[in-house]
Amino acid sequence: MSEFWLISAPGDKMNLQAWERMNTVTSKSNLSSNSKFHIPDLKVGTLDALVGLSDELGKLDSFAESVIKKIAQYIGEVMEDSKDKVQENLLASGGLKDKMKCLQIDLISYLTRFEWDMAKYPIKQPLKNISEALAKQVTQIETDLKTRSAAYNNIKGNLQSLEKKTVGNLLTRTLSDIVHKEDFVLNSEYLITLLVVVPKSNYLQWQKTYESLSDMVVPRSTKMIAEDAEGGLFTVTLFRKVMDDFKAKARENRFMVREFYYDEKELKCEKEELMKLASDKKQQYGPLLRWLKVNFSEAFVAWIHVKALRVFVESVLRYGLPVNFQAMLLQPNRKSVKRLRDVLNTVFKHLDEVAAASIMDILNLT
Repeated sequence: MSEFWLISAPGDKMNLQAWERMNTVTSKSNLSSNSKFHIPDLKVGTLDALVGLSDELGKLDSFAESVIKKIAQYIGEVMEDSKDKVQENLLASGGLKDKMKCLQIDLISYLTRFEWDMAKYPIKQPLKNISEALAKQVTQIETDLKTRSAAYNNIKGNLQSLEKKTVGNLLTRTLSDIVHKEDFVLNSEYLITLLVVVPKSNYLQWQKTYESLSDMVVPRSTKMIAEDAEGGLFTVTLFRKVMDDFKAKARENRFMVREFYYDEKELKCEKEELMKLASDKKQQYGPLLRWLKVNFSEAFVAWIHVKALRVFVESVLRYGLPVNFQAMLLQPNRKSVKRLRDVLNTVFKHLDEVAAASIMDILNLT
């Protein structure tokens, strides 16, 4: 998202002078693209209430921003997609007219056409109530995000752990999708079938020597059941009592025996668990992504209302009563940020320069 500056200046009766002066010197020089930021006639309340609210809104502003960034980041993690694809899903609900409220529009359009949501945040109530409603909404979204992301991440993490076992070489990967019951001598008191990983360059040596690596190896019992880029997986059947000796001799000849014993129930459970986790992830993906998109919009809209509330409170504290100021949204030309700041300081030098610079910095939208 581009950078925006949200500023305010005291206006005349029609709030035209401040806007026209600022717009003339910035837009004509291509320093920024500007639009009026419409804030309704909110209830002012007492000076003490405004001072206290100013600090609370600053904290709420930072908190709401952190929540929308968390949601945006998590959308990227869930989609496992490019930044551009994720950006397409970061939208806000709203528009200039009531019939557009349910439409999803891009964030820049929402900002430049901002209209206070009277239904969600009635302006006849005290500012403190509006602030608390916004805080409650954003807090609930963050709480739900933690719960939903934890559940999805648990499934995703378990699935990734199982999937990792299906990749890699024949020495480390799971064999559940490779071996079959008929590859083994099972339920024998005396015989056992071992799995041996043999490098490709040693295939011939294995065939010539495996029967003599130890006593009591069943002749012609070897068979290659899998192969990868590095080597092959061979079976060999021998008497149980020579198993340790065979393993040692095999290791001396660069034949690695896999510690594996065929258990049909265990292999079946592993396959079923993998399929179940993949199914669970797929089932949760759609609803989770929809929730993230909806609540990103909700959180973003709430955040911009916090911004509007801050502009109102800070402007009343700066410029006094009766309420008379113009809020303005500037999208700086990236190459002209310093020049734009200098021009604004010149245009509004009749105001308290330190205070003016301070409020512009605080309400920087990025």
